[in-house]
Amino acid sequence: MMTPTIARLLQMPPSADPVEVQAWVRTKRSSKNVVFIALNDGSTMRNLQAVVNLDDGTITEADLAEVTTGAAVRLKGNLIPSPGSEQAVELKTCAVHVLGPADPEAYPLQPKKHSFEFLREKAHLRFRTNVFGAVFRMRHAMTYAIHTFFHERGFYNIHTPIVTASDCEGAGAMFRVSTLDPKAPPLLPDGSIDWSQDFFGRSTNLTVSGQLEAELAAMALGKVYTFGPTFRAENSNTSRHAAEFWMIEPEVAFADLNDNADLAEEFLKFLVKWALDHCKDDLEFLNKRFEEEEKTKKQEERSEFNLLDKLRFVLDNKFERLTYTEAIEILKNSPPNKKKKFQYPVDRWGIDLQSEHERYLVEKHFKKPTILTDYPKEIKAFYMRLNEDGKTVRAMDVLAPGIGEIIGGSQREERYEVLKRKCEEMKVPTESIWWYLEIRRFGTAVHSGFGLGFERFLMFVTGIGNIRDVQPFPRTPKSAEF
Repeated sequence: MMTPTIARLLQMPPSADPVEVQAWVRTKRSSKNVVFIALNDGSTMRNLQAVVNLDDGTITEADLAEVTTGAAVRLKGNLIPSPGSEQAVELKTCAVHVLGPADPEAYPLQPKKHSFEFLREKAHLRFRTNVFGAVFRMRHAMTYAIHTFFHERGFYNIHTPIVTASDCEGAGAMFRVSTLDPKAPPLLPDGSIDWSQDFFGRSTNLTVSGQLEAELAAMALGKVYTFGPTFRAENSNTSRHAAEFWMIEPEVAFADLNDNADLAEEFLKFLVKWALDHCKDDLEFLNKRFEEEEKTKKQEERSEFNLLDKLRFVLDNKFERLTYTEAIEILKNSPPNKKKKFQYPVDRWGIDLQSEHERYLVEKHFKKPTILTDYPKEIKAFYMRLNEDGKTVRAMDVLAPGIGEIIGGSQREERYEVLKRKCEEMKVPTESIWWYLEIRRFGTAVHSGFGLGFERFLMFVTGIGNIRDVQPFPRTPKSAEF
């Protein structure tokens, strides 16, 4: 029989009935003949305080010798009213059993503040800290919320391939999957590798997106979504890039760009509300941490909002919508652009907007989340529907405070001949996506979709500034330790 979690025990009233708790020791301190042990089992941000009275002789100091920070223990006792303000009850302990001691000289997570850089080196233990306990409980909560949102709206979850022969984005930075001998691969007469002898009979890679396959499913099931791992072999060491990350990608048949924007706004607001409603303790802790971190920054680098205000900003405002062209005019005439305060000046139509431009629109100009549409075709992917002007595509980016772009999507190009021509113009090899083209010949229809990078969203909702700290075991250049 499983013992109750600390989260549940903290909700129970005082009682003479015996209870048992299994957890890890956070701290132990003594006052006269009373020992206070802070216990945490990961079920909540809050600790359960266990009180051991040495005067009654039931438990001795020898019994507590191995009760040190990090040790796994089982305690028995009953819940009594707590005089402290942090909790309503505490455990009056009558028995202590150490399940797994932790060498106090070697255990690296002592009761003090550790840097994130240090904790990344201890990724096997960092789940036990307050901040990472909060982050990964929220990661679970947001996973559940995502599936709930789509299930309640009649979407079907599709598991798209992780191994693929196509490149959705045309980015080229992909991880190769092969069983060939790297020292002596089979070669063709021209000296190139003979991929026909590989496991799949062709060159294959880890996927950068499940979108293309999801579109196929949407053309039969109507509303689908993927939620799975994706991979980019970019040698980037920024705080926002990882080689392995998770994506949520809905695809909807008979939906145009306006429908797509409506869905994206509804989705983002649903997730934010879920976090505020279901993760209160963790969010309050992360908000305090966020405010402390902001105090260490220069005034001009500080956020416009604390974490909770930022989330309510998304929830309480109807998203502004405008075209890329309109945004360029606003940015060109903005005070920071005229005063040359943007790192990347906005001097012409056709540039790719940077985070500083997106955040200006959201935080300074409109003071609300913003959806930009109709981008130049040259800076967007081949599958986005070409507008009648021949210069722009039916793309959209959802911009949020503190981060800029958080969702990217488009109305997909459903016209066979137009899509084929765009593939040729953008040098996308059609032989690897013949099936994607062919679906346009059999019952083609207007359809749309978008992608939300799960870790990018988690950074937004937790206030954590580095993608490596919202992933259990991050995969970045020269880093695959755990």
